[in-house]
Amino acid sequence: MIVALEEVKKHLRIETNEDDEIIKLMIGGADSFVRSAVDSEVNENDERAKMVCLFLITDMYENRGLVTEKSNSKIRDIAKMMLLQL
Repeated sequence: MIVALEEVKKHLRIETNEDDEIIKLMIGGADSFVRSAVDSEVNENDERAKMVCLFLITDMYENRGLVTEKSNSKIRDIAKMMLLQL
């Protein structure tokens, strides 16, 4: 994995274990997304890859719904991009 659970929790400023399972799911989704987005091997120590994963996970965590209220209930862009990679 490009980022670890404790690294993500520190970034999100989460001190409890209550959301660990959903965060692990988000880590897996972000990791898969980044690996699918590039055609080459991802260096897990690459700070750019870590930042992209943290950005994606932060977005997923803070906006856990599939739709946004701002865009008149349209599917969020991150969900669209992930669906296109499947």
